[in-house]
Amino acid sequence: MTVKTKETSRILDAVHETARDLHAAGFVSKRRMKEYDALCLVPVPDYSSETIRALRERYKISQAVLASILNTSLSTVRQWEIGEKHPSGPSLKLLNLLDRKGLEAVI
Repeated sequence: MTVKTKETSRILDAVHETARDLHAAGFVSKRRMKEYDALCLVPVPDYSSETIRALRERYKISQAVLASILNTSLSTVRQWEIGEKHPSGPSLKLLNLLDRKGLEAVI
């Protein structure tokens, strides 16, 4: 797993806090506030085939169960674990959630 760290900037934190206050006061639109929120999100890390396999083994679940949890096919999970494909989009976010919060968070 390669972790993309995003250092928190005091300036960015201050801008975000100000934008929240302005949004609460009605001076910043909901659309603009979502843009400020997106700037402060920590990026989701990439998961290698070894990491996915280790994650699955940590929770003692089969490839079929992981596929069911992630709402994907068994062949996709197999391809991830042998390195032919890499997870992306919602699957990547769910893997990250499983990794950070545990099995109970995604079931």
